[in-house]
Amino acid sequence: MSKIQITALIIIVTAVASIFFLSPISQKDQTEYYPEEDQMSLVTISTSAGDIHLELDATNAPITVANFLKLAEDGYYTGTIFHRIIEGFMVQGGGLDENMTPKPTNTDPIQNEANNGLKNDRGSIAMARTMDPHSATGQFFINHKDNDFLNHTAETSQGWGYAVFGSVIDGMDVVDQIALSTTSNVGGYADAPLEPTIINSVTLSE
Repeated sequence: MSKIQITALIIIVTAVASIFFLSPISQKDQTEYYPEEDQMSLVTISTSAGDIHLELDATNAPITVANFLKLAEDGYYTGTIFHRIIEGFMVQGGGLDENMTPKPTNTDPIQNEANNGLKNDRGSIAMARTMDPHSATGQFFINHKDNDFLNHTAETSQGWGYAVFGSVIDGMDVVDQIALSTTSNVGGYADAPLEPTIINSVTLSE
């Protein structure tokens, strides 16, 4: 293996390992909040850079969609930011405020549904997690390009992948704008924006 190939492999492994949660997880009973099985929920993430409209797939990712909608209904995402941004990879948000202070969900981690057949293609939204496949709570990311290496390949710690639960149907230009943010190491967090994009609300369309 050439030096260039080794360097590329290290970059990919580092990128995968660093799509993680930065906030502690508190255990708390959570009210079930499941949409109809065949429902495609329409959601708007209103940000300081513009609106991102999503279609969430409750048919293929019922647990993940229910979790996201419950947090949205509770106002959890209001005031959080896109705190980790890598152009040509993804933009990650939903866990820290503009002071880079972690915001706990106070909910249990959810089952990883990455084996649902949905792919980490450009414009898809997926759950962030730790190295534990079943550790996702609130943080999510929107893929800025096709990231096949994040997809499910096996039910192992290395192969579980990252659970996609919907996609952007309008507002990908806003995602592109966020992806162009100037980033640095802020408060110990890598790839953090110097001028963060704030999530004002996440609302479900009637």
